[in-house]
Amino acid sequence: MAPVPQEELPILEALIKYAFAASAGLTLIPISRSIRNRLTALKKDRGEFIKASDVNQQYQAVVKQITKLNDIRDDNSTYNNRLDTTLADVFSLLSLFYLTIGKTRDAPATYCQIASMRVSAYSYPARRVSCTPVAAVRRQILNHMNESAVYNETDLAPFHRRLTELRSIVQQDGEQAKHPKALTKLLERQLNECDAIVEQLQESLAVISPELMPVHQKLVTVRRQLVALAAKEGSQKAELKPLQEELRRIDSLSTFPTRVDGKFLGAGGVIPSSQAICSSLLEECFEISHEIKANEDSKNVASSLKPIYDRLSEIRFELENLVMTHRWSLRETDLWNYSLSLQEIDKMRVDGKFVDSEGNRPSGQFVLLYLLRRCYGLIYRLLSSSEPVSEELMPVANKLTTVKKCLNEVLKYGGPFNPRDLYPYQLALFQIDSMRKDGRFIGVDGTIPEGQGIINANLSECHELLKESMDEGETEEDDEEDFDYSGSESDEPAKQ
Repeated sequence: MAPVPQEELPILEALIKYAFAASAGLTLIPISRSIRNRLTALKKDRGEFIKASDVNQQYQAVVKQITKLNDIRDDNSTYNNRLDTTLADVFSLLSLFYLTIGKTRDAPATYCQIASMRVSAYSYPARRVSCTPVAAVRRQILNHMNESAVYNETDLAPFHRRLTELRSIVQQDGEQAKHPKALTKLLERQLNECDAIVEQLQESLAVISPELMPVHQKLVTVRRQLVALAAKEGSQKAELKPLQEELRRIDSLSTFPTRVDGKFLGAGGVIPSSQAICSSLLEECFEISHEIKANEDSKNVASSLKPIYDRLSEIRFELENLVMTHRWSLRETDLWNYSLSLQEIDKMRVDGKFVDSEGNRPSGQFVLLYLLRRCYGLIYRLLSSSEPVSEELMPVANKLTTVKKCLNEVLKYGGPFNPRDLYPYQLALFQIDSMRKDGRFIGVDGTIPEGQGIINANLSECHELLKESMDEGETEEDDEEDFDYSGSESDEPAKQ
């Protein structure tokens, strides 16, 4: 990494260094904190909700430093020094703050989401600045897919959709000039790189001949099941056996396409162009199955790699819990620490493999890579599922979601309902209604948090469901009043 030029040092200091002043006793006391320290302190403060004003203040401070850097650097050079990586770290964390306060439709919020898909070195919002953000983790989902060569069209479709959504957000903000042009160019450049990666992945699928496409898809599915099985603890004999039988069936295909002498043959005995892809994938599946069987007693991972396995398993467990409870417990900035841990683990690989102290490649590689990629996928899933509701209003949104679900269940199973049955829902909606002022939810600092439209729409829907339940109860009562409980027939039939 290149050294930081003298003229760029003040910018780096603003990002990472404290400012000190001498007291009367000649001791140094901090008079201001760096931007990164302020963001880190804000992230750690769980006593209060994160305020949009605090995030905007830090965003403006970062933009100010980026503007200074743009004035120093030229357009035709590529840079990569400590300042670039620090800027990337700061902006990645800042992007997570935008998700936390519910500004998911703002361009800065897209930074960490795009970065979680990207593979190559990043360009930062200074001119032609190339860097690798810490929170984005060096090797992410797309390059791990490319590295493993285990994917199909179904896997790539969600990335296409998400990139289209993020591009729409960036373009809209650019047209409205809500953010500096340097930021818009940065995000567009990242989006273009992600599109290029996805296109590259699609091109590699295009070479697979139509007759081998079903075989390839089946092998992709089997391989994923195998690596997931390898990551499990305990005996896997019962689950491994059907997968091995499926591999043997593919290896001995007698119907079109056939497999003769270790080669897949198409119509007329012609070897398809994608022969090498499917054959290597089949061999890899056999290799994984053999490794599972051989290492079953040693819990799949060599002792030298056990610390990495334990750490990845711990991260995976915590992220999977967040996926289940993120509406109630996740603050998007919490993902920062997980990203840092994954980056450190990913950097341990040499030529794509984990090695021990002697440079050997112990058994258990597939297990560790599966866990690493699984953790990346969970972080991306959590980022993508972030709702445009501020942290301050999430308790209200969650309560409304619960009331709405309960009312739908009440209507599903039918009445009759009396006021006593529906009173808990009336009380809950009354409490939420009383929190509004002039039809809006007001934050503790007097501002209007993000998510007003979504919460008000859900509140109105809950009131409609409640009214429908009450109307159904009244209808049941009317029917009961009209019904003759005496068991006698009416007069007219008696006369007949």
